[in-house]
Order: sequence, then C-alpha cells, then structure tokens
Amino acid sequence: MHRLLPFLFLILLANIALAQAPQPRRIWLDTDLIIGLKDKNAREVDDAVALIMALKHPDKVQLVGISTVTYVNYGYGVAQNLLKWYNKTGRDIPVYRGSDTLRDIGRENDATRAMAAALRREKMPILAIGPVTNVATLVKNHPDLIPQIEEVVVCAGRTPGLPFKPGLEKLSVGDYNFEKDPEAFRVLFDAGVRVVLSGYECSVYTLLGKTDIDFLNGSKRPGDQWMYDQFRPWQLYNKQLFGIDGFVPWDTTPLGYLTHPNYFKYYTDIPVRINTRQTDTGGNGTKPFLEVSTDYKDTKWRAVYAYKTLPGFEELVIEALK
Repeated sequence: MHRLLPFLFLILLANIALAQAPQPRRIWLDTDLIIGLKDKNAREVDDAVALIMALKHPDKVQLVGISTVTYVNYGYGVAQNLLKWYNKTGRDIPVYRGSDTLRDIGRENDATRAMAAALRREKMPILAIGPVTNVATLVKNHPDLIPQIEEVVVCAGRTPGLPFKPGLEKLSVGDYNFEKDPEAFRVLFDAGVRVVLSGYECSVYTLLGKTDIDFLNGSKRPGDQWMYDQFRPWQLYNKQLFGIDGFVPWDTTPLGYLTHPNYFKYYTDIPVRINTRQTDTGGNGTKPFLEVSTDYKDTKWRAVYAYKTLPGFEELVIEALK
C-alpha cells in the first residue's frame, strides 16, 4: 500500500491543480456572418475571424451556441462550415437562425428561443458582434432572464467627435452594428443590462495585411483556402476604399475582452447616450450616434468602453488563424 501513496498523492495534486485552474467562460455568440456572400463587392470577414479565434481558445471561452442575425440562412451555412473546419474540441455547438430584417424586436425566432433556454440553465455573457436585434428581443420578451446575462459585449460605440476614418482617412464609415438597429441598443440600456462597447476606437490599429494571410494560400487544411479566397478580395476592396491593402478584424476586439482582457484599456461605468447629429458618412440629414462621455451627467445608461488595444493583440489574431 505504501508504494501507492506517492502515486495517489500525485493524482491528488493534479486534481487540485485542475480545480484551481481558470475555467473557460461559457458564452453565447450572436453574429452577422456574411463572409463570402455574393455581391458586387467583397463582403466583410471579421465575424468569421472572431469565430475562428474563439474556437482556437477553448481554454478561454466555450461556445454554448451560435445565432445568426441578417442573412440568417446564409450565415447559418457559413457557421456550420467554420465549425466543421475549425472546431477541434469535439463539442457539438448548435447554430440557430435569428432576425433577418432587424425590424422585428419582440418577435421570437429560433435564436431567441435557444438563447432563453440556455440562460435558464446557466448565467453567461453574450458576445453580440452584429446588430443586437436578437438580444433585444430576448431582453424584451424575457425580462426574468436579465439577471442571467452577465454582460452583452458588442462591437459599437464611440467617444464624441471621433470620426470613423480607417486607413489613410480617405472617407468616413458608419457605426454599422449600432446604426442598423439603434432601437435594439435602447432596449438593452433601458433594461439595465451590463453592456461592454468595444468598437472602432480600440480596433482600428489592428490590421491584417497581405503577408499576414499568405500562409492560408495553398494550405492543405480544410477551410484555409476558402478563407484566403474571401480575405484577399476584402483586403483589395479596403485598399480601394481606404488606401490600405489589408483589413481591420473589428469583431476580434469584443471577443478579446473575453479571451485576453489584459490587452485592452477600458473606461468602466462610463455614461452613455444616443445623440442625433449631422451625418458624417456623406449627404445631408442627421443620424443617431452611440456615444460615451463622462460629461453626460443626465443619463442613467452606463457601459464599459474599450478605447485602446495594446501591442501583441494583432499577433494573437494571426496566431489563431494558424
């Protein structure tokens, strides 16, 4: 028996170490996956990069489920392919179709029903890297589940006066995820949901250029060549628009808040308002702006706001693609 004692002691130590090791955060991903969608121009690819990065860090996050918003049938198929190619954990990750129109807050769909069922089982954050229509429907229809939502992490928001001019600052772009459904953000803030804003300001200096993706071209791994064939046209389209041969993987920074929070600087509990201002994306008229400022003393809305990405995060994104 005494010969077994050292062995049993090692097992005990291993179990203690496992118990003390940080456990991955179980999260829900809500995304507008449109990479590869046929159009006259290339379509954005950053949601796909974020999903691949999440799958490459099972020690950091564990996807409970995925829901799609806008082009939901197309996004459903892309999500299934990315899971087939890059999910190496062996875990089944279900995918659900959500709002296709972004004009139907309150209308239940497969995604909102699945999110509600998951939240009844456990608390978790929601990583929402597209318009937040699905999440707003969940909050509106199931207020009893709000305490189960640890936080909603989104790619949106700005400080007042911040222009969205990527690359060589040739033109301005909008705050897409917010502007597609501003009312959905009102629903979240009015309900008191903890919101984390990680958008343009902290993302814009993370750039994936041509040489950063060359390793995908000719790769024998399933999915890599397809990804390269979508990345490269998107880079060239960005060069046409912004003067840079590369793209910003915007949605990786809200994911980074969950996987590598030490690579960012944040304002915590900062006041938030939706202001109507002159449009900054061409033409006349006004549009809503989702803005944060310590000067907004008259609002009860609060958020965590990521305003800077620290050196090294770009390498983490590239490494995830490898």
